Amino acid sequence: MRAVLIANEIDADPGLVGRSLRARGFSFTEFIRERHDEWPSLDGFDLVVAMGSGWSTYWDHVAEPIAAEQRLLAEAIRRGIGVLGICFGAQQLSTVLGGEVSAAPTHEIGWHQVFPAVEGGKNAPSSLTSGPWMQWHYDRFSVPSGATVVAESPVGPQAMVCGRTLGLQFHPEATESIVRLWTEGDGVEELATTGLSQTAILADTEKHLADAATRCDDVVAWFLSDVAQMHKS
Repeated sequence: MRAVLIANEIDADPGLVGRSLRARGFSFTEFIRERHDEWPSLDGFDLVVAMGSGWSTYWDHVAEPIAAEQRLLAEAIRRGIGVLGICFGAQQLSTVLGGEVSAAPTHEIGWHQVFPAVEGGKNAPSSLTSGPWMQWHYDRFSVPSGATVVAESPVGPQAMVCGRTLGLQFHPEATESIVRLWTEGDGVEELATTGLSQTAILADTEKHLADAATRCDDVVAWFLSDVAQMHKS
């Protein structure tokens, strides 16, 4: 089975999500946002995974690739292809479905707990909310009409389901190497403004990673079977 991986050039690592999908027979074709004019059609693809980004959906200077991604997600939805959106990818998904993205009242950076949403009922597995997830975002998405929130935090929605799409504000894919990458470069200044340190975040990552990997695999399995409806024959 073939999956599209939408990502930025410097951060095209699906991490734990990729490991879970590969274990279930998926291979990835990278759709790099900065080279959106080179993207092929969705013919022959079975799944779309839209990863996080250092961008905001409302940034004018990257409006062209942002619009290209939104068109691709809309086409996937039209074709009935399952879509998993992570962080920025979830915000893009919300926009395509009729929601809005805005600056969050406060950032969420580091390992944070998310909580079951009342309206989500029994639709989501307990693994979604039974432990903390890695977060790194300053924006939040609204929940479009027809979507169901299945997890949330004090900052806003954390997981929503709409048709064959799942949007996750947190980062289930996060590995030690991914988190290390985020805490270097521009991440150094971001951490400085939040009062957090690379050492502390990496220590928390080591503490939570094994459990997060197990829960990530469970969430991916639920997404494929119950949301994307990719049942084994």
